[in-house]
Amino acid sequence: MSADKKSSANGSKETFEVEMAKLEKLVESLESGTVSLDELVTKYEEGMRLLKSCQSNLQAAELRIEQLGKKSNESEQG
Repeated sequence: MSADKKSSANGSKETFEVEMAKLEKLVESLESGTVSLDELVTKYEEGMRLLKSCQSNLQAAELRIEQLGKKSNESEQG
């Protein structure tokens, strides 16, 4: 198993794709207009949590890509 998948495989942290799918499903249910106010607030809170987690995952991926780019440039120059 690769190091990238170990953190999500051990259970506590879901993959970006899984969280995005949950967020999309949640948005669809909110847009349906059939949820009660209490349910709407609960789903909104969950959506915000998922959004923050997805943003964090994207930032981490961007950082890794930048670092890989720097390493690649260094190896080409060195």
